[in-house]
Amino acid sequence: MNIDFKKLYITAFWASVLGIFAFIFDFGFSHVIIVQQLIDAFYFIVIALSLLATFARYFENTRLFSRKVAIFDILTVAYTLYIFYMYLFVGEAFKTDLILANPLWVVLAVILSFIREVSERKLDLNRTYFNPAQIFILSFLTIILLGSLLLMLPKATYDGISFVDALFTSTSAVCVTGLIVVDTATYFTSFGQSIILFLIQIGGLGILTFASYFSYFFKGGSTYDNQLTLSEITNSQKVSDVFSTLKYIIVITVTVEFFAAVFIFFSLDASLFKDFTDRVFFSIFHAISAFCNAGFSTLSNNLYQTGFRFNYNLQLILVATFVLGGLGFPIVVNLIKYVKHKMINLLSLNSGMKVYKPWILNINSRISLITTLALTTVGFILFFALEYNNTLAAHSLYGKAVNALFGAATPRTAGFNSIDMNALAFPTVMVTFLLMWIGASPASTGGGIKTSTFAIAVLNILSLAKGKQRIEVFRREIADVSVNRAFATIALSLIVIGLGVTLITIFDPNKNLLNIAFECFSAYSTVGLSLGITAGLTTASKVVVVAIMFIGRVSMLSIMVAIFKKINHTNYRYPSEEITIN
Repeated sequence: MNIDFKKLYITAFWASVLGIFAFIFDFGFSHVIIVQQLIDAFYFIVIALSLLATFARYFENTRLFSRKVAIFDILTVAYTLYIFYMYLFVGEAFKTDLILANPLWVVLAVILSFIREVSERKLDLNRTYFNPAQIFILSFLTIILLGSLLLMLPKATYDGISFVDALFTSTSAVCVTGLIVVDTATYFTSFGQSIILFLIQIGGLGILTFASYFSYFFKGGSTYDNQLTLSEITNSQKVSDVFSTLKYIIVITVTVEFFAAVFIFFSLDASLFKDFTDRVFFSIFHAISAFCNAGFSTLSNNLYQTGFRFNYNLQLILVATFVLGGLGFPIVVNLIKYVKHKMINLLSLNSGMKVYKPWILNINSRISLITTLALTTVGFILFFALEYNNTLAAHSLYGKAVNALFGAATPRTAGFNSIDMNALAFPTVMVTFLLMWIGASPASTGGGIKTSTFAIAVLNILSLAKGKQRIEVFRREIADVSVNRAFATIALSLIVIGLGVTLITIFDPNKNLLNIAFECFSAYSTVGLSLGITAGLTTASKVVVVAIMFIGRVSMLSIMVAIFKKINHTNYRYPSEEITIN
């Protein structure tokens, strides 16, 4: 007997979409009891339809039991049935505690239903209409605009927020920058802060990463066109590696953020928080913000807040978290393979069966790791020496060392501050400029021109000084296309930052030029550090900073690739001529 469940699947899908809108309406607006009861009832309709659709899928296709998606479905079904059982049979106490007082348990079931139903839809990244660069940019624009609207919901803030300020905050969160025009701690409610956290997570990894992997996970495959598009967006070397790359990204993210949240939780003084839930939220918020190199904090003075500025364990945990996020997923995966190889050889010493594998650490990893280590070391020494009797004066020797390490690492797009930024010595500010501009490593959650770009520029200068025509490092030659991209990235970054500084000096002539330049470098490199002028900028200047943050996140080169049409490969070459440079 063939039963057509198509209508049930469509109904469950649209019900789950409406369930998300109901969730936004529920938490974003105030309403009377009868409306709340209707919303609660609708939640149960949504999860009931999703439950029926899940059963139907397995009834229709028993092969689903052999796939990994079955584990997710079994857990989701068990959780949903538990909610129904507790609500219908346990009694009023459960209803009061979980349905009315804390509806998050039911909302979680609605969100799981939404993920399941949406992931069953066909994801079509059609290259006929948009190239990968355009798809990448449009995904960020969409999330920024949606985030702006969510932040304008009545219950997201205590006193309301203008569209420009909501747009600024949303852009800063999605572009994992951390610049703020209103105090995140006191201006936004817990719901508003949760929206910001969601935007940071989505922005740090990219909405296409989540959407593509979930679609692949639930459907068990993807079109070649989608894989080709995603391979360009994720910089996968092989089309066949796309979804394994996405899996690594999600697994590494969840793992690092989970352990970071746990370590942060135990590093905190419980007396500084209202209750256990507040402490948990603080830990999760800062773990995600750190790994995504966002720099957002639920503290009004960031980590310089009283009660936190001398918490050196917290600072070290955050440093480890945002350095891992800033290294880039390919490098972290490469490091895991390298450590695994070393461990295997260490364990096999007794048997004498040593395994040899050439080039486990590829050239990308070597260049980025060495550059990161060099920049952090130089930054640490300079920060320690320049600020020893200035912003670090109140700390012990150990505290000075920890804060110097924090001060050297955080400008490279993390954006947290454990000292008073306005009290920094002028030479330290200039060092911070350089570190912000360079930023994190490629394919990471951080911004800037990237460590590999800076390394290629330095290596090229050294090669020219030695009279060499090629850049050679680690017995490898750097491809010309990499050199061209590096110098295009450097030139475009300085053009965007320079234009931003010029426009803000026109719109805000009363602001100090150093402060404006610092703001623009911070915005472009998605750092989030500021010398205190962000909130006082005019509307026009805020729009300029929004544009700089967006360009810095998606890169000016990607925008130009999205705008200009690619020319076909030509089989001819004109005679070459040297241009006088100096």
